[in-house]
Parts: sequence; structure tokens; C-alpha cells
Amino acid sequence: MTDTASTASDPTPADRLPKAWNPGDVEADLYQGWVDAGYFTADPDSARPGYSIVLPPPNVTGSLHMGHALDHTLMDVLSRRKRMQGYEVLWLPGMDHAGIATQSLVEKQLAAEGTTRDELGREAFVERVWQWKRESGGTIGEQMRRLGDGVDWSRERFTMDEGLSRAVQTIFKELYDRGLIYRAERLVNWSPVLQTAISDIEVKYEDVDGELVSLRYGSLNDDEPHVVVATTRVETMLGDTAVAVHPDDERYRDLVGTTLPHPFLDREIPVIADDYVDPEFGTGAVKITPAHDPNDFEMGVRHSLPMPSIMDTEGRITGTGTQFDGLDRFEARVKVREALAEQGRVVAEKRPYTHIVGHSERSGEPIEPRLSLQWWVDVSSLAAAAGDAVRSGETTIHPTSQEPRWFSWVDDMHDWCISRQLWWGHRIPIWYGPDGETVCLGPDETAPEGWTQDPDVLDTWFSSGLWPFSTMGWPERTPDLEKFYPTSVLVTGYDILFFWVARMMMFGTAIADSVPGPVPFRDVFLHGLVRDEHGRKMSKSKGNGIDPLDWVDRFGADALRFTLARGAHPGGDLSVGEDNAQSSRNFATKLFNATKFALMNGATVGELPARDTLTDADRWILDRLATVRAEVDDALDRYEFGKACEALYHFVWDEVCDWYLELAKVQFAGPAGTAADTEDRAAATRLVLGTVLDSVLRLLHPVIPFVTETLWTALTGGESVVVAEWPKETGVGADPVAQQRVADAQKLITEVRRFRSDQGVKPKQRVPARLVGTDDAELTSLVPAVQALAFLTEPEADAGFTESASIEVRLSRATVTVAVDTSGTVDVAAEIKRAEKDLAAARKELETTTAKLGNEAFVAKAPEAVVQKITARQQLARDEVERLTKRLGDLGSA
Repeated sequence: MTDTASTASDPTPADRLPKAWNPGDVEADLYQGWVDAGYFTADPDSARPGYSIVLPPPNVTGSLHMGHALDHTLMDVLSRRKRMQGYEVLWLPGMDHAGIATQSLVEKQLAAEGTTRDELGREAFVERVWQWKRESGGTIGEQMRRLGDGVDWSRERFTMDEGLSRAVQTIFKELYDRGLIYRAERLVNWSPVLQTAISDIEVKYEDVDGELVSLRYGSLNDDEPHVVVATTRVETMLGDTAVAVHPDDERYRDLVGTTLPHPFLDREIPVIADDYVDPEFGTGAVKITPAHDPNDFEMGVRHSLPMPSIMDTEGRITGTGTQFDGLDRFEARVKVREALAEQGRVVAEKRPYTHIVGHSERSGEPIEPRLSLQWWVDVSSLAAAAGDAVRSGETTIHPTSQEPRWFSWVDDMHDWCISRQLWWGHRIPIWYGPDGETVCLGPDETAPEGWTQDPDVLDTWFSSGLWPFSTMGWPERTPDLEKFYPTSVLVTGYDILFFWVARMMMFGTAIADSVPGPVPFRDVFLHGLVRDEHGRKMSKSKGNGIDPLDWVDRFGADALRFTLARGAHPGGDLSVGEDNAQSSRNFATKLFNATKFALMNGATVGELPARDTLTDADRWILDRLATVRAEVDDALDRYEFGKACEALYHFVWDEVCDWYLELAKVQFAGPAGTAADTEDRAAATRLVLGTVLDSVLRLLHPVIPFVTETLWTALTGGESVVVAEWPKETGVGADPVAQQRVADAQKLITEVRRFRSDQGVKPKQRVPARLVGTDDAELTSLVPAVQALAFLTEPEADAGFTESASIEVRLSRATVTVAVDTSGTVDVAAEIKRAEKDLAAARKELETTTAKLGNEAFVAKAPEAVVQKITARQQLARDEVERLTKRLGDLGSA
């Protein structure tokens, strides 16, 4: 900063600030200024070391929820800090095409127009989806700007972009040619409403009130071969191909290997033995429907059972040749049970039974396990490589407590169904010839004329699994890949560790030979779920969801961000409510007011005077700043966002604002001595205060960027805190003597304030007082501060001083006695009356609690926690009686 002669009309740094902190007035302009300045645009040719994060792509149909806001806040904290630390930072944004969600949305629009996708045809329908994306798919992008996301908008990607499509086709062909992608008829999660297979993450499990039906296979005569099984889905017995029992179950040993007639079909049902069956559950026998239950399917494979499908894609009974064909699965459930009852095969009346049923997240209906011809990824070798990457340390999971979950998934992963019966998405690059030929084509290959492409599209997770490298130009070896891959860290919730993180790891290790690193990211930071203030999961049904943009409107983006970051701990859930947001808003306001006060008093940034010329208070706050800076660095290096925010919050509020600013006011007034002494002391204080605020604002910037930008530029005159240097270690050793003196002064001031309150002195009313022992306690230099902050005055030499009361405070080196004269400040009669009233209440509380604790019958029956609570109340009452009795004695003597 350049020193210039100032006039009364020259604006001061304080004039650069608004009168009050109203975030809505400045956030949009500040953010656009950062973008226009190119602060977030990464340069792959930079000599600075690279640091990169790819944004987990939100669905193009969605809007930001609290989980997104947490994700984005933490990624922005990491990105902004690394940029300030001298890294070339790429935070790459983008959106997922969200196959099922987007297709469903557009189909609803078509239905409102009285048409369907089938009437439009595939090509026209896909164009209609693209049209919707162009017109309405930018909601989340605008919301990200409001949150303050420092992403590189010049690199924004979409999972259906041409470049990403090329990556999808390339890796599909590579895996197909390696025999890792194949087509087979296997069990999938089927949505009758959406008419497609859906992924495990799109299945939500809910408790459902159903009925348990016990039915009898075999003879109705108890003396002849038969077995009873129980089921909540009696309609699937039309697809039963076996009854299974445990091989060691003596009850059914003679039945194993025999067959029983099917009640409705012209076929025999074998009785098989399998260790999967729990002989202690129910009757110890279970019906096996391989085509409509995942566990039954595995048993069917083991025993080579037939696997007839008895439902069509809409969930209607079909192909059984019975009277139930054509019925919806729920209608059939009733009709089959009634028909079995007519035969006398329902052993007991139906019983209410609550059980867990998977539902489609998108359409809401129960999913149907269904045998279907689909495309699959053989994950065995890919999952093993993903597990080895963590075991070897190539990728580190934070917190490490999540590693067992990771290994349990990747070490026991089932093959992945990647085909979806949709029109919106990456179409499977398989072509079929007129004579049954099959060929997989890469991005630069063309199918022979007359060949037909597979109608299915790929699971959305297939393309998003390529996100870390496809967004940087793979399969080309681009400058972005060379500079920024592997990415530095993946930030995401632990709830999708398997569904998304595992897929990226599998693909990243699969293409390791064609990219600059063996894994897609060095670190994986897993945070928890955002819950409401009562710890409940947020949901629409509970009505407890919080719109993060509502909080931005009401409290400001900084308040939202600080609330989320302050509650973020590795792997732990966080509970938030409006009180948290208001507290964060108050913190931003406190920081604003403190900085404005400092600027109004001439705080500035520059070279500090020699440490031996600084006061104890100055050295103490600089040492505390150094300690907090180290704590923040250590916490952020370990992804302990909550700890970093707590350290900064308490430093700013409890130490800078509550103590140092007050001590600085005393130092601005100067010690007794010459005017030069006063000005030198004040000038040094202004520099220390400016230095502390400069560092605090830079340390806080990654979390609360808007208020810190406003304050830092006003304080320093610098270009932007976004590109300011991150505070470094000063290398100056701490001064334990100054720290102890200030701690002693703080204790003395706090005890005197409490003592004044006990004496009935108004908070800011000054009273004459004599301090004895401050020389022994080495507090001489801080006596003016003690007097100022405890509102004490030095008794005038020629005036009378009557000691009304005194207090002894034990400090680190000595005991200081403070004697006060309250004769002119306290209404003794009123104080006696108040103290007597309080004493009567305290004695009554003591009598009540003592009586309860003296009641042996009560103590014997009452919970231990209740007894402890009453004991604590008794002790408080006893202490209060003692205090008030002494207080009345002091008042009487006065």
C-alpha cells in the first residue's frame, strides 16, 4: 500500500465498507467478479503444482438439496485453500443426464400434451429431451453460483456430451473385447411402471404391511407326504420349481429327492436340500421361485432348476396356462390365495405381517425381481483392482473407519447389470446383423448397412463412472489429463461409496495404462448425511427438508456454508437447524463489525515492530494466531472441517473480539507518559490488529468467501483474497510469559466482573478500587487494561475511600486483592431486600432437595440419574445459601 497525504475528504478504508453486513446486496456481484477475473479457470501449462477435484455430477433434472450444499461447500473449501497455497486448481463442474429421471419428466410433459414417446418415435423423443435440457436444465448451475462454488465454468461437462460419448464407446469396446462385458438372462430389479431394469441405488426399501400365507404342498392327508411353506407373495408360487429344506433337518430327510405335485400346474415340484435354508425359521421349508427372487435365483443356479418367468414387463401373470393369466400381480395375490383356500391348502388364516419391500425411487411402485436378458459387466477382476488400490495406499479413504465397508463391497461384488430399457442415454454400441451376427463398434467405426443397433441404453452410473478422466478428454492424452489426473480428492457421502465410488475406481484401474496414474483419485473423503436439528433424516414425507437456497436468501451464503462446514466430520452425520444458520450469520456479522471497528481506528497491514517493543497483549494475540493457524492447517489436511471451523470461530469470537479488541482500545488510549509514547503504542497496536485480521480473513475465506472478500479488500487494498497467499508459519517462537500474564489478567477481570455482579453493581458502572499484589503477579503493564475492562477507577488521593468489600484472586504467580468502595454505587437497602428474597428461595430449595434425598423409599425407587440430578440441585442450593448469607453480612456491615 502506498502512503499518501490524506485530507478530510479522502475516503478511509472503513468507508469502503457498507454500514452493515447484508450479504444479499453483494454476493452476486462479488461472484461474477471472480468469474470474470478468471480466478477459477485452470491452466494446464502453469508451472504451479496441480490440484484437482471433479464435482460429483448432480442430476440435470434436480435442484440443490442440503446434501449437495454440503458436498459443494467442502469441495470449495479445499479448492480455495489450495489455490491460496500456490496450486493450479481445477474444480471441474458438470451434470449427469439422469436417464430414468429425465426420460420420466419429459414423458410426463408429453402425456400432458396428449401424446407419448412411442407416437413421437425414438429420434424425435431424444431431440425433445435435448430441447428440455437446453431450456430447463440449468437450474443447478445457477444455484451453484449463489452458493459461491469456485468451479471452472469453462470446463463444464455433461455426461451426454460428444466427448463423453466417445469415452463411453471406447471403454465399452475395450471391456467387451476383454470378455468383461457380456449378455445374459439373469435376475434384475424390474420397474413395471418404467418398463426397465433399475440399479440398486434406485431401489428404496420400505416397511410394508402385508400378509403371511402358509400353504401346503403335497397331500392334504397329514399321514401322507406333504410340506408347509409360508410366503408374503403367494402369487409367485405359480413360478415355483422346488421346495427347499436344510440338509440336516430330520423332519424332511425322507422327502428330499422326492417330488410333490403343483396345485395348479401339470408338473412335479422337487424337494431339495440346501444350506441356505434356516431350519429354525417358520416351518423350516421354503418355496423356490428362481425367476422372481434373488435368493431363489442363486439356489436355482446351484441346483440347475428351471426358471420360468410368470410375469410380463407390466407385472401381469402370463404363460402359466392357468385362470390367473392376465391378472395384475396384486390381483393375482388375492385370487391365488382364494383358490388355494378352496383346495384346502391354506393351512392357517392369513396373518398380518410387516416386511421390507423394495420400491422404485422414481415411480414409487414395488420393484419386481425379474429374469431378463440384459448386458452385464464381469466385475471380478475390476473389483479386485479397486480393492488393491486402497490396500496398497494408491488411494486413501478418509476416515479409515470406512475401509471395512469398502472391502466388504468390492471383495464380494456381484456382476453389474448395465443395460436399461430406455431411449434417453448412451445407446449400447452393439450391432446385430441380418443373420444373427454381433459386433461391438468403437467411436470411429461404422456398422455395415442393414445392421441394427441394440435398443437399450447404458445405466447412468456407467458414464458417470468415467467422470474423473472422461471430463478431461480421455481417451485422448490431453494436457488436462497430464496436469490434473489422477484427481487429488473425491468428496462425497458415505451412502454412495459402493454405487459410484466403486465404479469410478473399477474403471480408473481398468484404463490405468492410458492415463497418467493408476487410480482416479488419491484421496476419498466421505462425509455423513445432513439431518434435521432433531437428528432425523430429511425427507419430503416428514416435511423436515430444508432448502439451502432459502437459507441463502435469509441468512446469506456464508452462513449456510459455515453451518455445514462446522458440522462436517469424516464419516459422521450432522444435524442442522435454523438456530445453527442464525448463529453462523451472527458470526459473519461479528467479523464484519470487528473489522469495521478496526478500520475506523486505523488498523493497517504492514511490517510489525520488533517483538520486544510490543505489549504482552500484542505478543499474546500473535502467538494465539500462530497456534490457531497451525490447528486449522492440520485439521484441513486431515479433512477435519468441523475442527478447523471451531478453532477459527472461538478464536475470532472469544479471543479477538471479546479480549484483544477490548485490550486494543486501552492501548489506543496509550499508557501514562509522553504523547510520542502514546502514538508509538497505538501505531503498533494498529499494525498488530491489522495483521491478525488479515490472517483471520484469509484463513476463513475458503469457508465464508463473500464476507471475507469484502473485508479483506477494504483492510489491505489488495486485489482479491481469492488469490491472496495462504498464511504461513512465522517461525517466531511463542512468548509463554506474555501468554501467562494475559491469562492472569483475563482471570482477574472475569473474577472482578463476577464479584461486581454479586455486589449488585451495574455492569458498566465504574467503582473506585485498589489492586494489591499486581507487582508480584507481574501484571503492572496490564493494570490499565484490568481497570478499564473491569470498570474500576483509581481512588483519588484526597478523596475518602471506604472498602465495602474485597476479593482475593489466585493467579499463576501471586494472589491479587481487589478492594472496592461501593458506597456511592449500591442501594444497600434495595440490595438487602433482594438478597433476603433470594436467600429464602435458596433455603426452600435446599429443604426440598434434602427432604427428597432423606426419603429412603424414594431414593431406592428413583432412577440413578434422577437422584444425581437432585443431589446436584441440593449442592447448588447449599452454595447459594452460603453466598447470600455472606452477601447479607457484607451489606449489613456497609
